[in-house]
Amino acid sequence: MNNFNKTVTYEGGCHCGTVRFRVVVDNHKVDDCNCSICAKKGFLHLIVPQDKFTLLQGEDVLKTYQFNTGVAKHKFCQVCGIHAFYIPRSHPDCIDVNVRCLDGDVIDNFEIVPFDGANWEDNIHKLIN
Repeated sequence: MNNFNKTVTYEGGCHCGTVRFRVVVDNHKVDDCNCSICAKKGFLHLIVPQDKFTLLQGEDVLKTYQFNTGVAKHKFCQVCGIHAFYIPRSHPDCIDVNVRCLDGDVIDNFEIVPFDGANWEDNIHKLIN
């Protein structure tokens, strides 16, 4: 089913289920970044305003990893290690959800767009509208 232009509410979480969240999606476009950390994590970026994201449980088990500029706050479950969402450097007032961490078989609801994050400085303007 193509939901590219529909508002849909999804739930998701980490592998062990300790971290759970809900996200309201208006734009079903996600970025597939090839930078060093995203490629290793397999992160598909769904950037949403903070008011479209609700952490349902697990705040007490979230750890934060920061590197380089320290602006991005990579959140992960300390129980299973999964990075289900984070605060991105490109949009520090938003939440970036990993579409692969949404419940069910929903990946086909999204348009996946390659992003050359390996050359972040040259391409960031493509993410900021």
